[in-house]
Amino acid sequence: MKPNAAKNTLWDTITTHGVWYATEMLARLPEKWLLGLVESRLRKGVSWKEGADFLIKVLEILHRNWANLNPNVRQRFIQNIFGHLMLRGGEKRKRACALFGDYPLLMVISPTMRCNLRCTGCYSYHYSKQDAISTDRLDRLYGECEDLGIHFVVVSGGEPYIREDTLDLFEAHPNIYFLTYTNGTIIADKKLTARLARLGNVMPCVSVEGFKEETDARRGKGTYKKIQKAMQEMREAGILFGFSATPMRHNNELLLSNEFIEHYLNLGCKVGWYFSYMPVGRSPDLDLMPTPSQRLHRYHRIRKIRSDYDIMAADFWCDGLLTGGCLSGGRTYFHVNAQGGVEPCVFHQFYKDNILESSLVDCLKGSYLHHVRCKIREVENPLRPCLIIDNPKMLRDLVAQNNPIPSQEGSDALLSGELADGLDRYANELQKLFDPVFKEVRKDYVWPLEPLGTIEEKKAAIQTMKRA
Repeated sequence: MKPNAAKNTLWDTITTHGVWYATEMLARLPEKWLLGLVESRLRKGVSWKEGADFLIKVLEILHRNWANLNPNVRQRFIQNIFGHLMLRGGEKRKRACALFGDYPLLMVISPTMRCNLRCTGCYSYHYSKQDAISTDRLDRLYGECEDLGIHFVVVSGGEPYIREDTLDLFEAHPNIYFLTYTNGTIIADKKLTARLARLGNVMPCVSVEGFKEETDARRGKGTYKKIQKAMQEMREAGILFGFSATPMRHNNELLLSNEFIEHYLNLGCKVGWYFSYMPVGRSPDLDLMPTPSQRLHRYHRIRKIRSDYDIMAADFWCDGLLTGGCLSGGRTYFHVNAQGGVEPCVFHQFYKDNILESSLVDCLKGSYLHHVRCKIREVENPLRPCLIIDNPKMLRDLVAQNNPIPSQEGSDALLSGELADGLDRYANELQKLFDPVFKEVRKDYVWPLEPLGTIEEKKAAIQTMKRA
């Protein structure tokens, strides 16, 4: 056995068993003692106060629900999130930084755009329904992620469970923690809960529009009944799962209500992701978007929800103070679409590099993602971080300067005409509302983001250390 192999085997053992056993012991401590051990370290390690607050909330929720989780779920969550992602992944991501200047923590992939539902306003409706990425290429891609220190993979679509190889690939990569965005119906119909519990490294997040009436209206009659069945079975099996909700103009307030949160908490959800309706995909409609004032309401409510309830809730358009602004372009995450194109995010539907033609590393080093990461650093306010709806001129400049490939029919519709004019009006109104909010809290946050010059200096320093 080579020395490096022995070292890796030892580290694997520490990651796989040491962190797990230590966590099981810590889980038995009173919550006050546990937080006393880790809170100060977390706050020193996370520069964004709300980011540290969120991680502490995650620990509190896990601690309070630890005994109710399936042992496989507990073990894989700790090994992959704390062991592989946080401990082992850090050194790998330093090497990644030397290659392309940032530390992507996670990948989002849509292995298929096929779906058994036809939802109004679907962001991926016009993508090709042919699965271009083979099982073998997916397998190798997940391996490439592990090599880069990416041990958290979000699987979206389409409907991820419509592919027969989905769970087999999850099983083949036990050191990756998978979060799936799913409509939940296949989990119910194919009785997948037992296998999900056995794997332990999968967190399903089920898409809902509100209660039964709202969900069935957008997703089809009978959908809610299957969602309810899937959630009840996952709760009984001790699976960590949650909901995914799309705030639109007609349901923005409903999705933020105490009644909504309490309903899905009672069904067993411990996670809640909010994804604002985006005018891309099937028949983009600005009238479906929540207004800027509705978004301001969501900004305040998401913080109140996290404060009042035991749920890991986040809204990526209102939580720039948690994440440090936009995460896309490989700054923190990127999206691989079903044709292999590497997009900045699932809604930023343009690309220049493809995993079917290049390695993942070469795709992440590509010029378009590089320019997206540069542009993100020009955003003036992390509370309006999005290049698509909050800073639409930036997206238009990026596309004009780089000439990327549109990912689906209609991807370029928001670059000109009535849609572009409407987004400009939206962005201007949003700025008037959110700039005063950020001005009140700016002193507590490092902003703007680390300028690209500092990134280049960091890369040079890492290369110097390697030569030494």
